[in-house]
Amino acid sequence: MTARAEARLVEVTHAHSQPGPLAALLATSLAVHVRAAVDAERASRWARGVCDAREHWVSDFDGAQFSLGRAWYTHLEQDRSAAYFAGVAASDAHVQRACPDLQDTMRALVARVVGAPVVARSGWCGPGVHVFPAGSPVALEGGEVHFDTEGLTPAHASDRAPALTLVLMLQPPPRAGGLRVWDVTYKGSDFYEDEDLERAHVTCDYGVGDLVVIDSYRLHQIQPFDGEVDRISATCHAAFVSGQWETWF
Repeated sequence: MTARAEARLVEVTHAHSQPGPLAALLATSLAVHVRAAVDAERASRWARGVCDAREHWVSDFDGAQFSLGRAWYTHLEQDRSAAYFAGVAASDAHVQRACPDLQDTMRALVARVVGAPVVARSGWCGPGVHVFPAGSPVALEGGEVHFDTEGLTPAHASDRAPALTLVLMLQPPPRAGGLRVWDVTYKGSDFYEDEDLERAHVTCDYGVGDLVVIDSYRLHQIQPFDGEVDRISATCHAAFVSGQWETWF
C-alpha cells in the first residue's frame, strides 16, 4: 500500500462509487474522499449525541482535545494504556448510547473500502469520536504531524502490512480544518524531516457525512481552523491481520 502514489486526491460519491474496493485507489493517490458516505442528517444527529454526552468525554493532553470512547494513541502517549484496556466495555457503551449504530456503520464503511468482511479487534475499543474544541491548540496551530502506526504490532509495521485510517466528519468547523496528507511514508520511525513537509501533498476538506480514507503509513495532519464550532469526527483504524481485517479506535 505504501508504493509511491501520485500526489492527488480521489473524490467519489458514496452512492455512485465504482465497484470494487475503494482501498485500491490508494495505490495511485494520497487519499480517497468519499462524499456523502453517511447521510448528513444522520451525521449531525451523532454530533448532537456526542455533545449531549459531554460528561463521558475522555480528556486528553490537559484538555487540549477530547474523545467519546477511548482512543489508543492518546492513552499510549499519556502512559494510560491500562485505563484503555480496562475501559473497553464502557467505551463502547458510551459511544453506542450517544451515537446509535455509529460503530457498526464505521465497520461497514471499512468493509466497503477493503471489499471484505471486517471484525472488531478483540480486547480493543471500537470506533470512537474525536472532539477538537474551537480555540484549542489544534484549532490555532493544527494537529500533530504523524503516521497512524501506534496500534500496529512492530512486525506488522516493519512488513508494511496493510493498514488504513478512516475518518468520518460529523461536525466540521466553519472554515478549514481539513486533513493534509503528504507523499511521505513511514520508514520505521515516527520521526520525519522538515523537508518532508515540502513534499507534494493534498488537503481533504470535509463536509458533514464525508469520509476520508488514507493509508495509515502516510504522513498527515489536521489543519488549523477558525470559528466557534468544535471539530467532531469519528475514526476507525483497520489492519489486515492473519487473513482478516481487524478494526479499533
